[in-house]
Amino acid sequence: MIRRTLQGGLVAAVSLLAFLPTTAGAATAGAAAPQAPGATARHHRTHPARHHHIHRFTVPGVPLRSSTHRVAAATGRVVTHGARLNVRSGPGTGYRVIGHRHAHRTVRLACRTHGSWVRGNHVWYRLPHHRGYVSARYVRPYRTLPWC
Repeated sequence: MIRRTLQGGLVAAVSLLAFLPTTAGAATAGAAAPQAPGATARHHRTHPARHHHIHRFTVPGVPLRSSTHRVAAATGRVVTHGARLNVRSGPGTGYRVIGHRHAHRTVRLACRTHGSWVRGNHVWYRLPHHRGYVSARYVRPYRTLPWC
């Protein structure tokens, strides 16, 4: 069974390589790679001692995006009417209190999740960098948060 699988994979790899052009026949010497209209090439060196280049083709007016897409943390206002808001280690009142946030302060929020019920609301917000959870009953976010 394993031998048959390996032989099938070998045949597939050889047939794939047969369709790929070789470097000598793919392009003539001095020919440039095709670019999108209005695109310019940016060359970035990865290390000064090495001669490897990363080629990025950009369109003027369009910013480069990084390979790791980060969403900016959302914020919300604490609405506890004068009392401090408990920050808990998990999304529920059964988890221990690990900190507090004062009333009318702005709190950074990462995402929302389901937890125990607090006065008719079972949604909890996770704070960035795994710093705890706060009940959504006492925080008014400025924008909708993604689910954790």
